[in-house]
Amino acid sequence: MPTVLRLGKLRVVIYTNDHRPAHVHVISPDGEAVFDLHCPKGPPELRESMGFALHELNRIVNQLQSALDKLCIQWSSIHGTH
Repeated sequence: MPTVLRLGKLRVVIYTNDHRPAHVHVISPDGEAVFDLHCPKGPPELRESMGFALHELNRIVNQLQSALDKLCIQWSSIHGTH
């Protein structure tokens, strides 16, 4: 599971044996959330979450949007097309 981005203490990962649609897992010491990327233009959308407060999820989705180009390229390099 390559870490493709760090957001402070959070790791954004793309599992190499995962499925479409393009998405990332955001992992913290206390939980995990999955965001569909909606490549190539976004916006990232929360699919599921465990252990994150709403204000954290809002901050994360904004940071993912800022890194969307990089994340979509990473997804494509691991899985092919989005």
